[in-house]
Amino acid sequence: MLGLAARLDRGRLIRSGVLMLLGYAATPFIALGLRDLTNAALSGDVSAATIAALVVAVLLTFELMLGHFAHLSYFEVGELAEVALNEELLRHVNAGHGLERVDDPEFADGVTMVQEELVRTRVALEAVLQLGGLLLQVLVTTVVLAMLNPWLLLLPVAALAPVFIGKRAQATIDAAKENAAETTRQARHLLELATTPAAIKEIRLFHGEQELLRRHERAWSASTRLLWRAHRRAATLRSAGQSVFALAYGGAVVLIISQVRDGRADVGDVVLVITLAVQVAVQVASALNLLALLQGVGRTVARLTRLRRSTGAAATVGTESSGVVPERLNDGIVLENVSFHYPGTDRLVLRDINLRLPAGGSVAIVGENGAGKSTLVKLLCGLYQPVSGRILLDHGDLADVPDDEWRKRVAPLFQDFARFELLVRESVGLGDVARVEDRDAVADAVDRAEAGGAVAAVPGGLDGLLGKGYGDGAELSGGQWQRLGLARTMMRDRPLLLVLDEPAAALDAAAEHAIFERYRDSAGRVGAVNGGVTLFVSHRFSTVRMADLIVVLDGGRVAESGSHAELMARGGLYAELFGMQARVST
Repeated sequence: MLGLAARLDRGRLIRSGVLMLLGYAATPFIALGLRDLTNAALSGDVSAATIAALVVAVLLTFELMLGHFAHLSYFEVGELAEVALNEELLRHVNAGHGLERVDDPEFADGVTMVQEELVRTRVALEAVLQLGGLLLQVLVTTVVLAMLNPWLLLLPVAALAPVFIGKRAQATIDAAKENAAETTRQARHLLELATTPAAIKEIRLFHGEQELLRRHERAWSASTRLLWRAHRRAATLRSAGQSVFALAYGGAVVLIISQVRDGRADVGDVVLVITLAVQVAVQVASALNLLALLQGVGRTVARLTRLRRSTGAAATVGTESSGVVPERLNDGIVLENVSFHYPGTDRLVLRDINLRLPAGGSVAIVGENGAGKSTLVKLLCGLYQPVSGRILLDHGDLADVPDDEWRKRVAPLFQDFARFELLVRESVGLGDVARVEDRDAVADAVDRAEAGGAVAAVPGGLDGLLGKGYGDGAELSGGQWQRLGLARTMMRDRPLLLVLDEPAAALDAAAEHAIFERYRDSAGRVGAVNGGVTLFVSHRFSTVRMADLIVVLDGGRVAESGSHAELMARGGLYAELFGMQARVST
């Protein structure tokens, strides 16, 4: 943390460190001032007592003021460090060739833990500086105690017992938190269900309130039992450590009183030892809290280090890409014996896919749920790599193409599209970041997506805020969000692959048909210019039949492909599904 702070703002770090050390160094000298004040008062020396009182007052003010001014500096540096670590986390999450790392449970757990705990790193710099100040205090206190009696040097040594025992106590609590993590997540999930409007409707209609409460109480009780047992054990350990120091404290007071009785010390020395002993106790307690905090931050940094290493490995793999994205598709996109399974499982979602998506054409993917439609779309977008086989762009392997170069030529709208709670023009403009401030381009995309109604529903129009995430923005319906998502897709006017993966699920059949007709006309113009392929997935066959090529997936394989007329004449799975939907709709 010190190294990161030095890179971010060396001047502020040095200033806050110096102020912190000077403020902490004043504390032991306050005890010396109290000793002199006591002796002067007992001897009736008003002048010396006044001077000692003024010195103590100045030292107290010095201690408080310097700590305050140090805080102004290190707090800003701590915020900069948190921002830097958040940016690093974003880089790690978005590094790599596709989404394989994001789907890795171990990687996802690491990201979640770092994300939840990263806010604690803001105070880590403060803790490090305070710990340095405490060490300086202990050093000065040790010298003063040694001057009174060498045996008093055991007092700081005795203070180490609570530190080491406290570390053991914290480890006990951390182990219990890990053991209780699953039931804690379950309890939080149930609490979220019970307080989320979307879930409350069904819970009440199904009379599930009591069952939900029982399950929440059971999960929460199981979690808290583990944690309470750990906290009781930790409290016992910490009490034992503090008892060691308490005995040393009492021994120090007895020792100095015996010196007063023998005439080898005065009453002021007794006040000095009592004050220093209290300061040592405060120093130990502060050190325990700081060490516990830094242990937690240390685990967060360790997790971040593991993410950094995995990102380095992913970047090494990514450097192998050396292909070039063609400016125009002349042949199309070809899949040769493509198979795929998701990370962490060996079950193939796609098996031996052989398919040609013709340049400039429109292709529809159909099939029952779980057939692999969305997975195929993600592979074509370059979000995943096939476990076998290859995807060709005019005979060039997509795996050899740099990720960013291909993604710039893909215009997608997925079924689970993102709802960016930004200004409307920003939410749409993100479809082409280079033109996010181009109001004419945004307005044109909105018009081509027929999203004018959604924009009109937002106070302020294109300059209006969406959502309630961080401001008083407009709440849109699912259909209106989809219109804006479609407009975001329209921002890329020369893509080589246009993807609509069930994007109009929240719209009625007529609205979806109108969107696809408008989109197909726009895609046709793009296809004529650069041979771009239009790919869409829909469960409505009235929309699907508009495509030049229809691909039917069944169990991760291509069951059949052809035009609507060809597939109906063949009387296979497509004809069966088409007839089934036609009967249902009538």
